Amino acid sequence: MDAASTFDSACKQCPRLADFLDQVKSQYPSYHARPVAPFGACDARLLIVGLAPGMHGANASGRPFTGDYAGILLYQALYDFGFSNQAQSTALGDGLNLMDCRITNAVKCLPPQNKPTGEEIKRCNGFLAAELQTLPAGAVILALGNIAHQAVLRAYGLKAGAAVFGHHRLFELPDGKRLVSSYHCSRYNVQTKRLSMAMLAEVFATVKTLLPPLP
Repeated sequence: MDAASTFDSACKQCPRLADFLDQVKSQYPSYHARPVAPFGACDARLLIVGLAPGMHGANASGRPFTGDYAGILLYQALYDFGFSNQAQSTALGDGLNLMDCRITNAVKCLPPQNKPTGEEIKRCNGFLAAELQTLPAGAVILALGNIAHQAVLRAYGLKAGAAVFGHHRLFELPDGKRLVSSYHCSRYNVQTKRLSMAMLAEVFATVKTLLPPLP
């Protein structure tokens, strides 16, 4: 993977986000409070795309969905379906390893109120586009939420209407890879029962059928 094109730890292309991260770092000196790098093997066949780092989760720990409520269901599902060696992701150095899976975000920096602007999503999309190009043949992309779903389409140069977002939907991409979409495993979606562990497990069961066993 070409780290220079898929991620920039010093990126400040979005002034609003850069200023906000400076404020957060001042308030929480121990927090990562910088762009959050993708996590997982470079040759993984499953790429999970989230929205953006959470304030007290990935923005604090420096690892996607780590220490965040949204990571509770996700990492449990990854463990249950053989993509992780443990069911919880609490902090860097907790011994967690991913197998045949990588996790990234549509926007690499924490946005205020967890709401990036359209322009910020667009600016960050180049990193996602470069990362998608590194995926091996037959890879599956799991988009968590509509923003991640739309970001993948944009990265492929597709219009928003090319694949309408919906939970547990499968789309064929121009290069033969598959896009599976799911409701985001956010606190709000879980507490309102829009998404349950059983629903997310059904999505991962589909992903497993799309990925043949490793040799």
